[in-house]
Amino acid sequence: MLKETKRKRRSLRRVASIANILSPVNAMKNIGQMLQRSSSFKAPSPATTPYRKPKPAKIDRKPSRLWRDSIEGDIQQLFARDEIKRQETIFELLHGEEDLIQDLKMVKKTYHDSMEKLGLMTDPELKQIFGIIEELVPNHEDLVSRLQKSKRVDGTIYAIGRILVDWLPCLQCYIEYCANQIYAKALLDEKKDESRVHDFLQRCQESPFSRKLDLWSFLDVPRSRLVKYPLLLKNIQKSTPQDHEDKQLLEEALKIVEGIIGEVDRKTGESKCRFTVERLEYLDEKQKDPLIEQSKEVLCEGTLKNSRGTKLNVFLFEDILVLTRPATRNGCYGHQVYQQPIPIKELVLEDLKDGEVKMGSFRNAFGQGSGGKNIFRVSFKDSTMGRAHTLQATSEHDKMQWLLCLRDVVSRKEAKENDKELFV
Repeated sequence: MLKETKRKRRSLRRVASIANILSPVNAMKNIGQMLQRSSSFKAPSPATTPYRKPKPAKIDRKPSRLWRDSIEGDIQQLFARDEIKRQETIFELLHGEEDLIQDLKMVKKTYHDSMEKLGLMTDPELKQIFGIIEELVPNHEDLVSRLQKSKRVDGTIYAIGRILVDWLPCLQCYIEYCANQIYAKALLDEKKDESRVHDFLQRCQESPFSRKLDLWSFLDVPRSRLVKYPLLLKNIQKSTPQDHEDKQLLEEALKIVEGIIGEVDRKTGESKCRFTVERLEYLDEKQKDPLIEQSKEVLCEGTLKNSRGTKLNVFLFEDILVLTRPATRNGCYGHQVYQQPIPIKELVLEDLKDGEVKMGSFRNAFGQGSGGKNIFRVSFKDSTMGRAHTLQATSEHDKMQWLLCLRDVVSRKEAKENDKELFV
C-alpha cells in the first residue's frame, strides 16, 4: 500500500509539472525569461548610454606636502629659520610643477584623446579648445629636471636663481595659449549643448580623477600657474640672504616673468576685444563705425538698463562707446548694436542724482513712485548725430566704475587731441 501511494504521488508531481509548462501564464513567463536571456547576448547599441550619476566616489585629492617632511632629523637644529622658509618655498615651486604636469597629461589623455576617438569633436574644434596645451608639458618637465639635479645630499637646493633666469623665457608660449582661451571657452560652452559631449564631460566630472573639477578648470590651470610665479619668487627672495648669489638673479627672474605676464595680459585683451567685435550685429550700415574695427581693448563692459527698463550690454572701447542688446544666431550668442555708437571725442557724460529721473516701463514713467537710483546719461555733443541714453547700473559701485572709466577715457582723448593741436 505504501509503495502504491508513493507511485501515485510521483505521477501527480509529473502531471503538475507538465501542467505548469503547458499553462498559458507560465508559458508566457518562460518565454519572457528566454527572451531576456537571449537579449543579453545582443551586440551593444552604438548609442551612448544615458548618463546616470554614480554613487559618491573617493576623490583623488592631492596630499599636502612639506619640505620638512622629507628631511630626517630636527630641522630646527639643522637649519636657520629663514633657510627653512626658503627651502619650503622652493619645494612648493618644484611640486607645483609636478602637479601641473600631471594635470596637463591627464587633460591630454583623458579628455582630448578620448573625445577624438569617440568622434565627439572635429580636429579643428579640438585644436581651438585645447590649443597648444600639449606643448607646455616638456617646458615644465625641463624645470623639474633642473631642480631635481640641483638637490644636495641633505635635500636642500642651494641656488635656484640661474636656473630660473635661463628657464623662464620658455614661458613665452603662454602668450599664445592664454590669448586663445576666450575662443576656447566660447566653443566649449557651445559644444556642451550637444548631448553626447555633455554626457561625456559629466561622466568625467563625477569620476575621482577630476577632483569634481570640470574641463574648463583644468584648461585654465596653466594661466593660474603663470600668475603664481611672481609670488613664489618674491617669497624665495625674502628668505634669501643679502650676500647669496640668488639675491640679484631672483630680481632678474622676477622681471622676466612679470614681463611675460604683461604681454599675456595685452594679447589676451586684444583677443577679447576681437572676439567681442566679431560678435557685433548691425541693423544699419551707419552703425558700422571704423573706430569699432580698429579697437584693441575693451576698457569696460557690463549690463545696464535704459530708461525703458531694457537690459543693454554696453562696451567701452578706447575710442567709442557701443550699446547692444543680446542676440542669438544659429545657436551662437552675439550682440545686436542698439542705436548709434558714440565716439569718445563726441561723448558727453552726466552724473545724475538718485530720484532725478524715473526709470522703467512706459507705464511706470507716468505712475507714482520714486525715481531711479545709480543712473547717469551719455549723449552726443551734437544732438543730431544720435540719441542720448539714460542708463542705470546694478549698484552704486558699478555706477562709480562706469563713471571712472568713462571720465578717464574722455580725459585721455582730450589730452591726445590737445597734443595734436600743439604740433599742428
